[in-house]
Amino acid sequence: MIFTIEVPTRERFQIVDITDEVQRKVREGKMKHGIALVFTKHTTTGLMINEPEEGLLQDFKSKMKELIPEGKGYLHDRIDSNAHSHLRAGLFLNSELVIPVDGGKLLLGTWQRILFVELDGPRHREVLVMLCPCQELPEG
Repeated sequence: MIFTIEVPTRERFQIVDITDEVQRKVREGKMKHGIALVFTKHTTTGLMINEPEEGLLQDFKSKMKELIPEGKGYLHDRIDSNAHSHLRAGLFLNSELVIPVDGGKLLLGTWQRILFVELDGPRHREVLVMLCPCQELPEG
């Protein structure tokens, strides 16, 4: 079962918490046990699991900008001036995440959230959520 989450972004470089939307898709799919595969369909976006504390999110953005600055003569910039976005996505982020589900709930840690990272916005983006059910094993 595959669901789509729409992620409209408003900024060039933006981090969006999509955890609640993914959990809604798990409920909508009525999956009790299995894995949720979360996948971004775009080469200038990425996914990560981390704490969504505002200072930490700003630290992520600052460090990415420091390590891969915009406009440094990248060859890809001859095509569409967004090489830095592709490089940041490829070096720092995932295009997919796999999250276990038990009892119909995402098994994330206390501070863990699913974060979508826009690197070349603003744009209208889509994230796929594929639910892969597993049979619950009997205890013992």
